[in-house]
Amino acid sequence: MRVLIGSPINQKPYILKHFLEVLRQVEQTFIKIEYLFYDDNESEESSQMLQEFAEQSASHSVSCRLLHTDRSTAALSVRGEETHYWTDVLIQKIAGLKNRIIDFAVREDFDYLLLIDSDVLIHPRTIEHLIETNKDIVSEIFWTRWLPEADPLPQVWLSDQYTLCSKKRGEKLSAAEEARRIDTFLNQLRKPGLYEVGGLGACTLISKKALAAGVNFNDIPNLSFWGEDRHFCVRAAALGFPLFVDTHYPAYHLYRDADLEGVQSFKQANGLEVDKNKETSLYPRSSIRTTQRKPKLTLSMIMRNEADRYLRRVLVEHRAYIDEAVIIDDGSDDHSVRLCRELLDGIPLHIVQNHTPRFSNEIELRKQQWQETIRTEPEWILNLDADEMFESRFKDEVRALLRSERVDVYYFRLYDFWNENHYREDELWCAHLTYRPFLMRYRKDFAYTWKETPQHCGRFPANLSELQGAVSSLRLKHFGWANEKDRINKYNRYLALDPNGQYGSTAQYESILDKEPRLIQWIE
Repeated sequence: MRVLIGSPINQKPYILKHFLEVLRQVEQTFIKIEYLFYDDNESEESSQMLQEFAEQSASHSVSCRLLHTDRSTAALSVRGEETHYWTDVLIQKIAGLKNRIIDFAVREDFDYLLLIDSDVLIHPRTIEHLIETNKDIVSEIFWTRWLPEADPLPQVWLSDQYTLCSKKRGEKLSAAEEARRIDTFLNQLRKPGLYEVGGLGACTLISKKALAAGVNFNDIPNLSFWGEDRHFCVRAAALGFPLFVDTHYPAYHLYRDADLEGVQSFKQANGLEVDKNKETSLYPRSSIRTTQRKPKLTLSMIMRNEADRYLRRVLVEHRAYIDEAVIIDDGSDDHSVRLCRELLDGIPLHIVQNHTPRFSNEIELRKQQWQETIRTEPEWILNLDADEMFESRFKDEVRALLRSERVDVYYFRLYDFWNENHYREDELWCAHLTYRPFLMRYRKDFAYTWKETPQHCGRFPANLSELQGAVSSLRLKHFGWANEKDRINKYNRYLALDPNGQYGSTAQYESILDKEPRLIQWIE
């Protein structure tokens, strides 16, 4: 039974070394392995290692085809100790190389193709075991800390871009139920077994049947999912091939240099040859970056007469993690400005005071807020109103978000509180079922555009969806509706500014005064 191992390779030599060493030790009791590598390396040392691997394979009568790529896009790959960043151009290139490997496997009539990333180490039994599952498309699991402080997550998912929660179409879940279902899925994957999934990649065995049917990594034009693996998985499902993950022989992912410390343990646990000289087998510790520059986080806020509401409470919370603040005071006649200066003492603070309120034309106010904020040359902008604050764990996790090199916009769920401990949920009050942008990286090279409406124009420019985004499980609490006096004031204001519901919903405006709304207790 012939198996082709294929991989486009642009890798650091001290990681590639382990990848190739492990491949040499793959069991072949009933299979015959051949290799096809595309050398896309920026490192000449890595290219030389591939050449030596090919020559050694040939000396043992093992075919290893080594093809070279156009290096012009190799440098578009950015890999830091935090995460990896992939451009669209590079993704298209990788997809093309994987398609060439598929074409070769079909043309040469291989029984199976293992597509594997060059930073993934596998157990010697992995390939033959995956064949024994008798599945047309199956991956071996591995776990990765996508950010250094984050919990390890699998390279497989259940649906969409990277959804780890089982959910029926149209089903609405509470945050607690969603978290429970995610835990159920992850706990299942920690047990040895074979499980059907909705998406996979990076260590995938594909049968001759699936290859001949036309599975490939071509972009699906009417699908906005990011990454070539998503398009492969959607196409495979459309062609009638369910996707599976095996968890009997978990692989090891060398995602960042710090993961090198676990290589020896992985090899020992899986019966692989262990390097005799551990220190020389790993990249020198002195070269692994251990300190990171702290990205600047700027709070951007609009306020008006907030001193006796939630301002003190939210600023005390914010000052634990912000580095700078830009606040537009929209005509306050209380001591809001003084309170800001008092509570943010020691933090660079820029306050702009409008003597005449501008909220009746919100788009102009939001543009003013934007211009004053970018004038401070921010790196990351956290745009919150004076009655909004994140759940308590935000201060411990936000720095991990900011250090991402791949994500430009983070989306969160906002919960409308109707009192101190309960949020509202019904067909008109369900903002928390949708992810919205509140945190973004400012990019000078991007042309921002706005939704030009007097009300409900959005606090950020309208075209952020064109930037690379990610959702976060961190939840945002909105106290703007949390007492009856505020609700009455907002009701009157919306009816005055938008009496016909041109920019919002008259039904929602009327529901503000509901006597017995459906409330759900908040669990921190």
